[in-house]
Amino acid sequence: MSEQPAPVDTAARQLEPAAADAVRAYAAKTRADADRFAAVLEDIATNGLPDPEQCTPWEELREAHLARLASQRPAVA
Repeated sequence: MSEQPAPVDTAARQLEPAAADAVRAYAAKTRADADRFAAVLEDIATNGLPDPEQCTPWEELREAHLARLASQRPAVA
C-alpha cells in the first residue's frame, strides 16, 4: 500500500466562470466593508467617540433600514 494520496482531479474542482466572478465580487465587497469598518475604528482611536448630539439614534437607523428592505420585496396580494 502506498502512503501517497490519490491524485486530485483539479478540473473537477474548478468553478464556472460566472461562479468565480461572483466569488471575486463577494471578496471585493467583503474587503471594502472591512476597510470601511477599520477606518471607523481608526477614527475612534484617534479622535475618540463622536458627540451623541451629532449621532443618529439607532431606532431611526433601524426604521430606515426596515423601510429599505420592505421596498425591495414584492408586495404580497
